[in-house]
Amino acid sequence: MRSLIWAALALFATCATAAETFALRLNGHRLQVEYASTPAQRERGLMGRTELEEEAGMLFRFDDFRRHCLWMKNTPLPLSAAFLDEQGRIVDLLDLEPLSEAIRCSRKPARYALEVNQGWFERQGISQGTAVLGIPQR
Repeated sequence: MRSLIWAALALFATCATAAETFALRLNGHRLQVEYASTPAQRERGLMGRTELEEEAGMLFRFDDFRRHCLWMKNTPLPLSAAFLDEQGRIVDLLDLEPLSEAIRCSRKPARYALEVNQGWFERQGISQGTAVLGIPQR
């Protein structure tokens, strides 16, 4: 019975925290992203996903402007992450290895993290200092 209750709660939490999607623009490239703005959405991230469209990703919004960290627990996709300041400029880029529990942190304070397929930023010529346009102001 206890297992059934936990399963129902997990299902409800997954449904209740579905992330909204919208488009970002980086150096003329369009990226369709899910917006992880709540603690539950940030904690879940891209866990369990086995594929991600080439022009897709997830934008994490943090409540405070400071150095933030990511990990890849239960995430089988190789990803790249860009940390963004409060104006949406990239301040740091990292490659993240699948299923790793290593903690990877931004070198500078960030308000957002943007996860995409590994190598996407490099293939598009996107680097530190690039402005990310279209971030919701909420």
